[in-house]
Amino acid sequence: MGMNMVKLLIDQGHEIVASDPNEFARKEAEAAGAETVLDLNEFNKKLPGEKFIWIMVPHNNVDTVITDLTSVLSAGDVIMDGGNSNYKETIIRGAKLKQKGFVFMDVGVSGGPKGARHGACLMIGGKREKFEKYEQIFNDLSINGGYAYMGDTGAGHFTKMVHNGIEYGMMQAIGEGFEILKSSEFNLDLNEVSRIYNNGSVIESRLVGWLQNGYKEEGVDLKAISGEISHSGEGLWTVEEAKLKNISAPVIEASLQFRINSTNNPSYAGKVVSVLRNQFGGHSVKKTD
Repeated sequence: MGMNMVKLLIDQGHEIVASDPNEFARKEAEAAGAETVLDLNEFNKKLPGEKFIWIMVPHNNVDTVITDLTSVLSAGDVIMDGGNSNYKETIIRGAKLKQKGFVFMDVGVSGGPKGARHGACLMIGGKREKFEKYEQIFNDLSINGGYAYMGDTGAGHFTKMVHNGIEYGMMQAIGEGFEILKSSEFNLDLNEVSRIYNNGSVIESRLVGWLQNGYKEEGVDLKAISGEISHSGEGLWTVEEAKLKNISAPVIEASLQFRINSTNNPSYAGKVVSVLRNQFGGHSVKKTD
């Protein structure tokens, strides 16, 4: 996703200095028109004045990257975490960086790799004045009207966390529904069902559209797709947040448990959820046997 965002910003006329420990990734960014650095100290030479650094790494690597960056950046520079980090950790990071004179912001990015390349949905947290200062970047990275300021540091990741929890429930409902359809005595053409569901019905959506694509690519039996579904931290974090606030969230909790139980217990509903994850996020869901 980070590479696609680099390419989109270059398309929009921005000058980008990118870094990645992987040489192939750096060469790809250079081919797209970005400058690259391996030594982070080079940021100070290539980016004079206040720096706006957007990091896109797995949540368990964020602290390491922040440590590396703060060793070379200057007070007042902005670090934005665009990955799927736990909002509580984001709040803690923001407080620690503020003490050191840095500005920490967070953004929940929805839309998968395709959205990152052609325009995503952005949920932004942090200092409003910095949001306003760098708003053109958010505008150029999003679909039309697809970005908004959510609140203080942590608000962006919190909003994206709940978004993904809702996504769990919606995908689960589609998976269960299509398993019921498949088991009927009517020998339904599920490809045609998905098409008509996605043409003016109440449940018309990108998710149903992605299922259409999956059926076209894999066939309605989804034989090559695994019914075992991995789960990200955000579904779990949403369930934990609901319990902490004493809020009933049975749909999201059940969809999370379904994914956990899917290990060594595949089902057609699981295959549907898997193919949806592959369509929007590029997750590997092919059978390995």
